[in-house]
Parts: sequence; structure tokens; C-alpha cells
Amino acid sequence: MPTTLSDACSMLADAGTAGRVMAGGTDLLVDWPQRAHEHDDTIWIDLSRVTPLRRITCADHVLRLGALTTYWDVVQSEQAAEAFPLLKQAARVVGSLQIQTRGTWAGNIMNGSPAADGVLALMAYDTTIELRSTAGVRRVSLDTFYTGYRSTVARADEILESIVLRRHRYRIQYFEKIGTRQAQAITKVGLALTQDSADHSWRVVMNSMAPTVTRCPALEGVLSAQQPMAGPDAWLPIIDADVSPIDDLRSTSRYRRVVAARLLHSALADRCDWIGQ
Repeated sequence: MPTTLSDACSMLADAGTAGRVMAGGTDLLVDWPQRAHEHDDTIWIDLSRVTPLRRITCADHVLRLGALTTYWDVVQSEQAAEAFPLLKQAARVVGSLQIQTRGTWAGNIMNGSPAADGVLALMAYDTTIELRSTAGVRRVSLDTFYTGYRSTVARADEILESIVLRRHRYRIQYFEKIGTRQAQAITKVGLALTQDSADHSWRVVMNSMAPTVTRCPALEGVLSAQQPMAGPDAWLPIIDADVSPIDDLRSTSRYRRVVAARLLHSALADRCDWIGQ
């Protein structure tokens, strides 16, 4: 097992396409019983002994989460909770307490699930990820990281080293997860949004509504234009321009669309006087 990030990058480069990186391992253990045969030739690089990666720093209006930072680390961090409250909200609804104390924000990003609650909150902020390889560091905006279902722009030789959030002043910060239960349930519909106090720009993000966690530019445009909405149903055609929910074991496309519209209207009607009640 590597004890430095440099060693981990070298091991991953040597492993080639067979190399896989593991942090908390929570998603891997869920997946393993059904798909163990797919990992017969995998070379696992376990980062758990690269202790500098489990670090939260806040300086110069930037919050930095190391790759081994867990959900519970953020819950306990006063700096993170004060600067980016949606992170704490998301962390408290990710699985059980056992998952929160072992699962990592970096793993949530790299796993690429369209239902990822951590990514939902992170993408509502100005978030960049730093990918490290033997060639150096590459920085990618989180909202351009995904290319499709469980597919990203990360190369096979890159390790997510840090998650970097640039702090802004926000007029509105909102996070909501709808699942079968209030805890230990995979998201059926998730919504996070922020409005910058300085330039009044919006970030609207949804999960479990498309092949990836995704920003919603059509909704952001409507909000920036302060377009009045007569009621929840008025949001439906705009939602349809941004996302394409499916029918699956957890829910239906219609349910997801209708609930997303009601979440949006409920979140904004009391915060934006130009939106109709």
C-alpha cells in the first residue's frame, strides 16, 4: 500500500488500464457481490495510508478537501459548515452513520452515480477538482467532469487529489433530497441551488434526473431573467429542457418531473418575490 501520493501515482501508472484507486471503499463493497468477476484482473491501489489526503483546509476564501476527507469530517468541521452549509446537509443524508464516517467526497465524485448526494451539493458551488498523475496536476471544473453515465474526463492514470471550493457570498442556498425514507435511501429526486449575492448568478443542480448529476442551464436562465411562474406546473417544460429522468426500480419519470417542479417552486416562492405563489 502506498504511503505517499507520489508512490500511489507511480503504482497506478505501472498498473495501466488494470489499475483502480480505492478510498473509503463503500461503493465497491456494495457492488462487489454481484460483479466480483469483473475485478479478477484489477490491481487495487488503496489510498488509506496516504494520510495527508485526509485534510480540510480553509484559507484565502478557498476550502480544500483532501481525497480521503469523509462526509463525517465535513459534518464536524465548523469552517466547512459555515462557509458551505449545503455540504453538511448532504453529508447527513448520505447512507448510515457508518457510511458517513468511511465514505469520501472524492469517492462520491469518481464513482459517477447519477444519484450522488455529495456531488449534488458540491456542484451547487464553484467547485474544481485536482487530478494528480506522474505528469503533474490537472484542474477540472466539477460541472464539466462527467461525460455520461459513470463516465468522466479523468484519465486512467489520474488520482483525484483535492476538491477545491471557492467561497462566494450567497443570497440563497438550498438542498433537498427526496427518497423512500428520510435516511438510508437512494435519492429519487435531488435539488441543490445557490444564488451569488454579488453578480446574482444562479447554479441549479439536480441528481437522479439524468445519466449524471447535472447543472440545469435552462432553469438558471429563467431564474436570471426573473421570469414569473404561475405555479409548479409552469416549471415542467423548463425542467424537460435540462434533464431526462427515466422509469426505474425506485421511481418513474413522471414522478421525478412533478416532484422536481414542486421542489423548485417551494424553494423559490418564498425567496423570490417575482415568482408567483
